[in-house]
Amino acid sequence: RIIARLEETHPDAVNAGAPIDRDPFLVLVSCILSLRTKDAVTTTAAERLFELAKTPQEMLELDQETIERAIYPVGFYRKKASQIKEISREIFERYKSEMPDEIGELLKIRGVGRKTANIVVTQGFGKPGIAVDTHVHRISNRIGIVSTKNPDETEFVLRDLLPQKYWTSFNSLFVRHGQRICTPISPKCSICPIKECCDRVGVERCR
Repeated sequence: RIIARLEETHPDAVNAGAPIDRDPFLVLVSCILSLRTKDAVTTTAAERLFELAKTPQEMLELDQETIERAIYPVGFYRKKASQIKEISREIFERYKSEMPDEIGELLKIRGVGRKTANIVVTQGFGKPGIAVDTHVHRISNRIGIVSTKNPDETEFVLRDLLPQKYWTSFNSLFVRHGQRICTPISPKCSICPIKECCDRVGVERCR
């Protein structure tokens, strides 16, 4: 019921895919760019970068300054340019430019966490996974379907709790809901489509 109501409220989040391309490597790079950066800025930066390089080998042929110029003004663009180079080198050398399609193998790549690994397998390979970011973790605890301390713990509980067919859409729906209605501070409970299902855990003030 919760998912159905969120789908009605946020139709643009239903089956939301990777921002630029469903190629697993490009999904991974897009995830790196998106950290602490608005979606529109991430999309534009990714488009500029992918005009220059679309494979680990092509990315390695770019110098770091070129990557920096392409992805500016994403947050921490210098650090992200360096990370993109390092990850490209690791994928090229360890995996012969073939992106691994298992979460456990993706986690061996330096700088790749569980959220990013889940996004790569779902958007890049069409496999089931639950990407848990701060929005998913916060809202899942707020409405009372989990009681967890961190996003990784939330992911494992949700894997047991949710039917697999909902895994992929769960992230995009909860992210949109967290951006628009169920905000970290003073959520808009008065217009929330799932307020009857919500325990409002930790909510001290709302609109």
